[in-house]
Amino acid sequence: MLGIGLVDQAVKQLVLANLEPGVPVPVIGDWFRLLLLFNPGAAFSMGQGSTWLFTTIQLAFVIGALVAAPRIAHRGEAVGLAMIAGGALGNLIDRLAREPGFWFGHVVDYISVGSFAVFNLADAAITVGVAIFVVSIFVGESRESAGGANDGR
Repeated sequence: MLGIGLVDQAVKQLVLANLEPGVPVPVIGDWFRLLLLFNPGAAFSMGQGSTWLFTTIQLAFVIGALVAAPRIAHRGEAVGLAMIAGGALGNLIDRLAREPGFWFGHVVDYISVGSFAVFNLADAAITVGVAIFVVSIFVGESRESAGGANDGR
C-alpha cells in the first residue's frame, strides 16, 4: 500500500516539474498522451463537486484497510486491497496537500488514453486492485464450494 502511494506521488512530482497544465504531450500519436490536469472529483473526473466527500471516503478506506489487512488470509484479496488502499493513499495525499487547500485539494491527473477521461497511477491501481479483489473473492468461493482442496493461502 505505502509503496503504491509513494510511487504515485513521485510520478506526480515528475509530471508537475515537466508538463504544462492543459498542454498534451503525445506519446503514441494522439491516442496515448500525457496531459496535466488538476481534478477536484473522483477517479476519471467524476463527481467534481464533492471533493470533501472523496477525501473523507479515501481517508476512511485507508484506515479501514490498515485495520483489516492482518485479517485477510487470501493472497489475491490482500494484493487487491493493498492496491486499492495504495491508490487511495496517493490521491488522499493530493487532497490534503495540494491547492486549493487542505481536505479540498485537487488530484494531479496526467494519463490520457483516446477519448477516455484523464487519470493517474493511483486511479489505475484502484481499478486493477478492485478487479483483483473481486476475482479473488470469486475464486475463493469457488474453491470453498469445491471442497477447499487448494485455498490459495
